[in-house]
Amino acid sequence: MSLADAVGAAGGSIAFQALSRHSGAFAAYTPVVIVDRLDIGAEEFAEATGWEIKPEGACKAGQCVALADTGFDLLAAAERLGMAVVSEPGLWAVGPETLAGRTLTTADASDFHLPDLDGEEFRITSLRGQKVLLVSWAPY
Repeated sequence: MSLADAVGAAGGSIAFQALSRHSGAFAAYTPVVIVDRLDIGAEEFAEATGWEIKPEGACKAGQCVALADTGFDLLAAAERLGMAVVSEPGLWAVGPETLAGRTLTTADASDFHLPDLDGEEFRITSLRGQKVLLVSWAPY
């Protein structure tokens, strides 16, 4: 089935298709989003992919990937999320995400302690439940 046939069969601007990959007795299904225009909104993208667009970026299952603050752009989001994009004249197929190195699976920091500016011991765990930005510097 061509991209055009898939979108036509779906009767709309977004079609969902599961491509089957077989490896021995195991079969995995990879969702593919097919669009006939690039100006889809963040809501349509979230419905099609499961990636919700929030102020902090594209988020799914507790993981967020930063996106530009210039409004939602399908191709820019696909690039940041490592989604392959294949095009035919007037149609685009957007594959699943590959997040290697673009998202943290956890934000848990191991406990450590350092002296503060007054020489008192400071433990990172005293900030548990708060957002923390660690800045380090080395003069070498």
